[in-house]
Amino acid sequence: MISHAIAADGLVSPQEVRLACREGRLSGTTRGLAIGYVQCNLVVIRERYAYEFLLYCQRNQRACPVLEVTDTGDPEPKHLAPGADLRTDLPRYAVYRDGRRLPDLTSIKELWRDDFVSFLIGSGISFDQALEKAGVQTTQDRWVLRTSLQTVPAGRFQGPLVVTMRWLSPAQAITATQVTARFPFNHGAPLHIGDPTVIGADLMEPYFGPPVEAIPTSIVPVFWACGVTPQEAALSAKVDVMITHSPGHGFVTDLEASKLALP
Repeated sequence: MISHAIAADGLVSPQEVRLACREGRLSGTTRGLAIGYVQCNLVVIRERYAYEFLLYCQRNQRACPVLEVTDTGDPEPKHLAPGADLRTDLPRYAVYRDGRRLPDLTSIKELWRDDFVSFLIGSGISFDQALEKAGVQTTQDRWVLRTSLQTVPAGRFQGPLVVTMRWLSPAQAITATQVTARFPFNHGAPLHIGDPTVIGADLMEPYFGPPVEAIPTSIVPVFWACGVTPQEAALSAKVDVMITHSPGHGFVTDLEASKLALP
C-alpha cells in the first residue's frame, strides 16, 4: 500500500495512485496522495437517470461541480485522466440499490453495465496544497457530515446538503476562506463558519471521521459544501443502482489543481 508519508513529500503521481488502486494495493483514503492534483468524487448512474442527475448538479453547483461526464458505457475519463478506468482506479466504492447502501467494493468491474454514465465532481481535497502553502494545516481534524440544509430538487433527486468540516484556528479560518474562494470547481469558499447547529450538522453520525462529543473552544469549525451530497440524493431517489466513491476515497486526476483555480 502507498504510504501517506511518501505522499506528503509529493513523491506520488496520479498514475501511481491509480495503478495502486487497480492492482489492489491501495484501499485507504486518497487524502494526502498526489498532492497538487485535482481529486474528484464519482457518481455512476444509468443513462435513463443521467439527465435528471445532471440537472440536480446544475442546481446545486456548490456541492456538485461537474468536471467531466463520460460517454455512455465508457469507463475512461478521457479529459481528466486519459487511459484511466473508473471501474478500478478508485480505492473504494459505495454501492446503492433501491435506496440502500450495500457493502463497499474495491472494484466495480463485475457490476459495470453498458448503459452506465459516470460523473466526476470536484473535491475539496484538491485545494489542500494551496492551503498548506498558505499555512493552513490539512492533515487532521476533518469530517464529512450530513446537515439539515436541503438541496434544490431535480426530478427524483433531492435531499440534505452534506458538508466537510475542518477544525482551524481563527487565523487559519480567515486564510482558508480566502484561499478556497479561488477554487469554485472544488466547492469554493466555506458556506458556514462557527456553530454547527446553525446548519444542523450531524456530529454524532459522520459520513467520515469519528463522532464529535465536543468542539474545543480554541478552534473554529469551518464548513464547505461536499461532493458526498449526491449519495444522500441516491438514498432519497431509490434508483435501482448508483455507484459512488466511498467518502474520502476519491479519483485522482492528471489535472493540476493550480490550473483549475482562479487567479
